[in-house]
Amino acid sequence: MTVAYFDCFAGAGGDMIVAALLDAGCDIDALRAGLGNLDIGACTLAAEPAGRGGISGTKFDVQLSPDDDKHPHRGLKDCLDLIKRADLPTRAAQRASEIFTRLARAEAQVHGCTIAEVHFHEVGAVDSIVDIVGACLALELLEIEQIFCSVIPVGSGTITCQHGTIPVPSPATAELLRGFKTRQGPIAGEMTTPTAAAVLTTLAGRLGDMPAMDVSAVGYGAGTRNSDEIPNLLRVFVGELSDCGAVDTVVELTVNLDDCTGEIIGATIEMLLASGCLDAWAAPIVMKKSRPAWQLSVLCGPADVSEAEDILLTQTTSFGVRRRVCQRSKLTREFHTVTTPFGPIRMKLGRRGGSILTASPEFDDCRQAAQSHAVPVKKVMDAARAAFDADDRKNPAQKGRK
Repeated sequence: MTVAYFDCFAGAGGDMIVAALLDAGCDIDALRAGLGNLDIGACTLAAEPAGRGGISGTKFDVQLSPDDDKHPHRGLKDCLDLIKRADLPTRAAQRASEIFTRLARAEAQVHGCTIAEVHFHEVGAVDSIVDIVGACLALELLEIEQIFCSVIPVGSGTITCQHGTIPVPSPATAELLRGFKTRQGPIAGEMTTPTAAAVLTTLAGRLGDMPAMDVSAVGYGAGTRNSDEIPNLLRVFVGELSDCGAVDTVVELTVNLDDCTGEIIGATIEMLLASGCLDAWAAPIVMKKSRPAWQLSVLCGPADVSEAEDILLTQTTSFGVRRRVCQRSKLTREFHTVTTPFGPIRMKLGRRGGSILTASPEFDDCRQAAQSHAVPVKKVMDAARAAFDADDRKNPAQKGRK
């Protein structure tokens, strides 16, 4: 699995993300061709060598004509429509849409409005749209499947923007970083922009140390500031995730409910899972005054904490949500399709250290095949396991299974 790890030792900007990926090997001509389908008017994309603090990297610029309006008040629908019409690769378009949606949700939280009422200012400008879509397209061109990121420094002090003088991090950046590890400084001013915060917190599976990986490329993206304190660069490592497994950061949310019906709890679990949470469950407990109750728990990525909390607080009778950040060790996952008398069935494989530790038939595939052939689901599952074992004996690549 090809992955990218962003080392934000000096913060990050949207242009720095694109520049780092170009410096790591993304082809600028391919990027220009893909971004050329965006209906944003005439602009020129430039990637030039740049040095910061004695380290060479790449500077990425979006150059506009003097007559272009750099800061139109585009809404979320406008940005999503631009992406939809651009005929981008499916995953790149999906990632870009998720970034804008998450950014709109953060802005709505800050301004006390709905996401449909949000109008992006700086992030609605042509250069910011190119940075977001360009980052997603560059990831696709490098065939990067998973993104990781270091702890994000935000800087300190104040900055001046369209809303006036505001503290660092900006309210939107602060909202985007909820549930993620962050730190202040070490430089006065804004070290991480809202655009970069939106990209990294939406796409990164975890914030923290670099995962075990075989590094094939290292890129440096240069920012505009040229400080003597620390090189204004964003570093990205690109390579293959080690097959010893992966570690990511997840957040567990919990509420205790002694006055909520089973119907509401069940409906809430369905809503949480539909919103993208990794898991949700309920367990019986006994609370104060010996009251029988339920503990409703949710497992989600840091980027989904705000939405999951909203669901818990609006759909249940709870007055508060407990939050616990967890490190999770995972097997490296992959799928292998087997042929059975009931049709093709996907097997979900879990690897660690080169060995297949688990192989499970994908239940939805088995259920659909069982319905089509009017047989019990367990019969399809048994057939899938037998077919996988037969493939395992024939294919040397499957050896090492425990």
